[in-house]
Amino acid sequence: MASNVETLIRGAVVKGIGKLADFNRKRLPRPTDAHPFLTGIHKPMTEEFTLEELRVDGEIPSQLTGRYLRNGPNPAAAPDPASYHWFTGAGMVHGIRIERGKADWYRNRWVRGSEACEMLGEELPPGPREGRNDAPNTNVVGLTGRTFAIVEAGGKPVELGYELNTIAHNPFDGTLIGGYTAHPHHDPFTDETHAITYRGDEPNKVWHVVLDSQAHVIREEAIAVSDGPSIHDCAITENYVLVFDLPVTFSMKMLLGGYSFPYAWNDAHPARVGLLRRNGRGDSIAWTPVEPCYVFHPANAYETGDGKVIVDLVAHETMFAESKRGPDSQKSRMERWTIDPAAGTTVRAVIHDHAQEFPRYDERLTTRPYRYAYSVAIPDEQSAEWALAETRLFKHDLEQGSTAVHDFGPGRHPGEFVFVPRNAEGAEDDGWLIGLVVNMNDETTDLVILNADDFTGSPQAVVHLPHRVPPGFHGNWIAD
Repeated sequence: MASNVETLIRGAVVKGIGKLADFNRKRLPRPTDAHPFLTGIHKPMTEEFTLEELRVDGEIPSQLTGRYLRNGPNPAAAPDPASYHWFTGAGMVHGIRIERGKADWYRNRWVRGSEACEMLGEELPPGPREGRNDAPNTNVVGLTGRTFAIVEAGGKPVELGYELNTIAHNPFDGTLIGGYTAHPHHDPFTDETHAITYRGDEPNKVWHVVLDSQAHVIREEAIAVSDGPSIHDCAITENYVLVFDLPVTFSMKMLLGGYSFPYAWNDAHPARVGLLRRNGRGDSIAWTPVEPCYVFHPANAYETGDGKVIVDLVAHETMFAESKRGPDSQKSRMERWTIDPAAGTTVRAVIHDHAQEFPRYDERLTTRPYRYAYSVAIPDEQSAEWALAETRLFKHDLEQGSTAVHDFGPGRHPGEFVFVPRNAEGAEDDGWLIGLVVNMNDETTDLVILNADDFTGSPQAVVHLPHRVPPGFHGNWIAD
């Protein structure tokens, strides 16, 4: 833990850098085009709604009782297009509550941080915050019967009520010392939740953070790194946590230049994957090199009988190499990486070559061999910035080496879909896939429930919303 003197010095330096960044932010050149993440399908919502007794086509399964929740960036105040980055907008959580085959309500609520409270004229909720970027915008999860909005890069969790009101900025009842992540991974066999976290102001460390069954921190183990890597997600196996230390790193030049998201592709930063035993010291991590690329999201990972580690993921050739407004991958694809700690190698193999993102799987099988992964197609073309204009979901059969496609039709754009099993003991694809689909033909949105074992068939049910929900990041089904 840093001494009081170190903390004071760091605070003074950060404050001085922040003032210079604010000054330079006002001098950034004015854009000559429409900001892609503030217009069109991404145009932010300007109101909070409460809608009841939603219209439904088809039959919502009677087994579903709970809420589908999805988080994403949605600025509360009009941002400056010259400096706005999609990843920095204030979080807005959308929720649809389902019970007895009915869609009871829809709500959208800003996570109450500085920006939303100023705009709405409300008092800030209690609890520790990290500067003005205090409205987690990336994921929303259920932990031990409670709901948390979460984000990476040092942000603290925010606890939400059942109807999405902000209760408090809550670092897991005071047990979390540092920041958290947008992607914790629950091990269903140990009831622990694992994450890799990082902070922009501590470029030489990342942390392995573990929560117990009560969502209290029982481990924050530091791991030495360099250059301040952006580690968006991790993966876990029965014995290891996987650390993706890849060439997107903190950029002091971008920060001082006034850009709100100071991370960029760094050719000089070696790409590697670390295997850290789940109870091991940070300095015992085993690193293996990998060809340069960037990973936002893995699917599942597991160990083989001969000591190797398998992880399936979406790999991008580069990321944040040109755009300062959002992700700008030139190419992504679904891959299987085989990590051999004894040989010190990582072998990459292509599962499916079309551009895609947001892989999910049956999380009852986390850390174990599995068969199916689901992902969202994104346009397979060279583009400076992401255009979420695809209409398809993929179902990858990892045993057969095949991919099924569900196409929602022209102008209908799916986000991440989450797998929900029909029952605890069911087969791997015996369940539903649930997610939001934006219909740009009339600027409405549907919550779509697909049968995972009839992936290409018609939806089981469609819940209709009369407005466009901007594409966000991550959602989950949180059963009552």
